[in-house]
Amino acid sequence: MTSLRLIVRNAGRHKLRTALTMLGLAIAVLAFAILRTVVGAWYAGVEASQQNRLVTRNAVSLAFSLPLAYRDRIAQAPGVTGVSYGNWFGGVYLDEKHFFAQFAVDAPTWFRIFSEYHVPPDQMEAFSRERNAAVVGEKLAARYGWRLGDTVRLRGTFYPGDWDFVIRGLYTTTLKSADNTQFFFHWEALDQFVRRTLPDTAGQVGFYTFTIDRSREPADVSRAVDALFANSLAETLTETEREFQMGFVSMTEAILMAIQVISILIVGLILIVLANTMAMAARERVTEYAVLKTLGFSPGRIARLIMGESLLIAAAGGAVGVIAVFPIVRAFGAAVGSFFPVFELSLLTVAVAVGLALSSAIAAAAVPAWTVARTTIADGLRRVG
Repeated sequence: MTSLRLIVRNAGRHKLRTALTMLGLAIAVLAFAILRTVVGAWYAGVEASQQNRLVTRNAVSLAFSLPLAYRDRIAQAPGVTGVSYGNWFGGVYLDEKHFFAQFAVDAPTWFRIFSEYHVPPDQMEAFSRERNAAVVGEKLAARYGWRLGDTVRLRGTFYPGDWDFVIRGLYTTTLKSADNTQFFFHWEALDQFVRRTLPDTAGQVGFYTFTIDRSREPADVSRAVDALFANSLAETLTETEREFQMGFVSMTEAILMAIQVISILIVGLILIVLANTMAMAARERVTEYAVLKTLGFSPGRIARLIMGESLLIAAAGGAVGVIAVFPIVRAFGAAVGSFFPVFELSLLTVAVAVGLALSSAIAAAAVPAWTVARTTIADGLRRVG
């Protein structure tokens, strides 16, 4: 009988125990993949950022605005190749559960700065012609069944009232980590409203974003831009887009740390489940292994049988987990799409999960295999009865 047939038959001796072990491994692989995907979704904005794209905001807080007059001065800073600006809108669609990011932006420059967002030329032209037009991500449009020409009503929070926008463009992204669920409309429409209701705060923007020549050091350009507005009534803080996004991630650092710790503990769970199964199997078969030694099986071959059984169970459990993880992650992503616009399971995460399961299988079988291999035939046969 070949070693492979022995391994398969040994694994199938206690079908319930093997099945429960495989189920435990599958659940562990599934949980690990989901948790790592959640962490990846939290960092999606960071991953999509570009090092030559910088963000300038009020040095006090994002809650404070900056004068529109800063635009031309930033554009004249050494190394700056393009400037745009925007405001966070914060409207409500249907109710608070249906959240998505909304920005009032400078249409002529925004999509040049964010080159990963692609809008068909005819749609961009239609968007540019109408003051109440909007461009939305294809993923967001698919979520709500919106089509070109549909009117979307947002209930203002920071800017009260009902705001009606006509969808004139759908953007796609070239980066998997880029957010395809945003809602953009004209900054001029917001500024007109502010001029009517809060004239003292007209001509203000929430932030500037600009690109720089790749030969320039972002830190040097940041210091140069901030120096332009030093000691003014609205001093600025300029940082790379990555640093800007990391500022939001750091607000939930404790949650992220907890999720990462749990994902590590799951690896320990995989090891414990497998180690328990293999230890029980080795104890039950000490006499059988002694008999195999009398038939000419070397200690090394017996150790390989134990190791192979552990790897077989781990591989089968891991395969079940991998098969289940893709539809479950898709369903989970659809359920939390409002909070995680980018929720993609990476093949690297799947590979790491399976690799950890197989590595745990080797570690779990190591002690039983070593113990059985060292047990003499006489000691093994004494276990009879």
